[in-house]
Amino acid sequence: MPRRDFTPPDNRKRWRSTTVLAVRHAGTVALGGDGQVTYGESILKSDTRKVRRVLEGKVLVGFAGSTADAFTLLERFEAKAKDYPGNVARAATELARDWRTDRVLRRLEALMLVVNEEHTFLVTGQGDVVQPTDGVIGIGSGGQYAMSAARGLVRHSSLSAAEIVRESLTIASEIDVYTNDNLMIEEMPSTGD
Repeated sequence: MPRRDFTPPDNRKRWRSTTVLAVRHAGTVALGGDGQVTYGESILKSDTRKVRRVLEGKVLVGFAGSTADAFTLLERFEAKAKDYPGNVARAATELARDWRTDRVLRRLEALMLVVNEEHTFLVTGQGDVVQPTDGVIGIGSGGQYAMSAARGLVRHSSLSAAEIVRESLTIASEIDVYTNDNLMIEEMPSTGD
């Protein structure tokens, strides 16, 4: 009988990358991410840009997961935003709907945070568009660590949104091996909660 070599699902090499964090606080919103891309146990790159300004700088987008998949989603989001000018919520919802129902898009392995002056959204391939109650949300391998740190800093410090994002991502980089301290942070005025 021929030998079959099966690799259990949890032992397969996987792309791991990223911690991305959004914080809406004290009249501004900041979105930041680290720069590390990892494959299996190897760091492939330490300075990837995972946060982008789109739509003439009026919207910030951050992504976690496969880079190629994330760029596909970014392009689709920009197209949806052009279809629904000025309505980021509708564009995010339409992207999530397409992502869930389209055969090709369904296979994409990424998450997106979409931020403008009014709204913060997490967009997923399961069709979810989530707006955080407290204006703080994180994604990626270190997202929960960064989000926890940010919530503590929002409650108990006088730091700005960008400073909170920087400190929180730094804390995540000290805990999560798939996150580094090569950070990129963008901010804009906030009229939302």
